[in-house]
Amino acid sequence: MRKNKKIPQRKCIVTQEMKPKQAMIRIVRNKEGDVFIDPTGKQNGRGAYMTIDETIVRKAEADRVLERTFQVKIDPTIYEQLLDLAKDQEHEK
Repeated sequence: MRKNKKIPQRKCIVTQEMKPKQAMIRIVRNKEGDVFIDPTGKQNGRGAYMTIDETIVRKAEADRVLERTFQVKIDPTIYEQLLDLAKDQEHEK
């Protein structure tokens, strides 16, 4: 009898929905206070997951979700990179 393989779930910091880890992007704050996108999901630091969707990224920017989550000032280029990823994801569908 085959066992079903467990799919890791993570909670989106914007929508609070549980989704498969592969459907999300990890954002990390390291000990130095730098915030960056972690496409590998293995970088050291405090991580948070966000759904890769343009409307969700725009909502996160408007509501300053990353600032509240990581308690640091977020460089606007992080949101630009997230929007680029969301647009790339949309083109792949």
